[in-house]
Amino acid sequence: MKITILTMFPEVFNSINSYPLIARAINRGNLELKIVDIKDYAGGSFRHIDDSPCGGGIGMILRIDTLMRALNASTNEKSYKILLSPKGSVYNQKKARELSKMDDIVLVCGHYEGVDKRFESHVDELLSIGDYILSGGEIPALCILDSISRLLGTIRDGATEDESHENGLLEYPQYTKPVDYFGDKVPPILLSGNHQAIDRWRHKEALKETKKYRPDMFERYKLSDEEKKMLEEE
Repeated sequence: MKITILTMFPEVFNSINSYPLIARAINRGNLELKIVDIKDYAGGSFRHIDDSPCGGGIGMILRIDTLMRALNASTNEKSYKILLSPKGSVYNQKKARELSKMDDIVLVCGHYEGVDKRFESHVDELLSIGDYILSGGEIPALCILDSISRLLGTIRDGATEDESHENGLLEYPQYTKPVDYFGDKVPPILLSGNHQAIDRWRHKEALKETKKYRPDMFERYKLSDEEKKMLEEE
């Protein structure tokens, strides 16, 4: 797939090709990454990128003419265009999987006080990475790029299936050596070799972790009768 990022600060992405999973996706031919400097499409001798808001107000607004020149030069009829904006729907793992199946995605990084409202009608979707304000869309673009790259065959088969948010639950707790760390021991079930029992324990712990740390997720999750019994144990 191809991911194009439109940004006013391309230097933010200078070292991204050396990030292991993204580099692996690129080297395997699973990902083509292009960084476009919006400033290259600014008009006039002063390279106008932004301007003061009509009607007055604080801050600067990214101009639609500059954004559209950059967008039109970077897209075709197959491109799926996304504006990174605090008013967008909140990005999640389901959306990451959806985007990872597309062929051509364009991420437009907003900045300053925002973008001209008219630009929104020229993109397919608005996305946000959370209910807080950042100085621009570069960090959200990095988050989305990383989450998609992980799904492009860069890690071994099955490695993402039980991760947090993949099935509506947080991931079960993980342990490694040493088995006994000053009396703090790995749960014995994980050393039993009984894979059926281990799978059941892990699912039960995933339920407990979600209920404890993300009650909002747990409330949305539809418990089966068996899962209800698991939580009643002990």
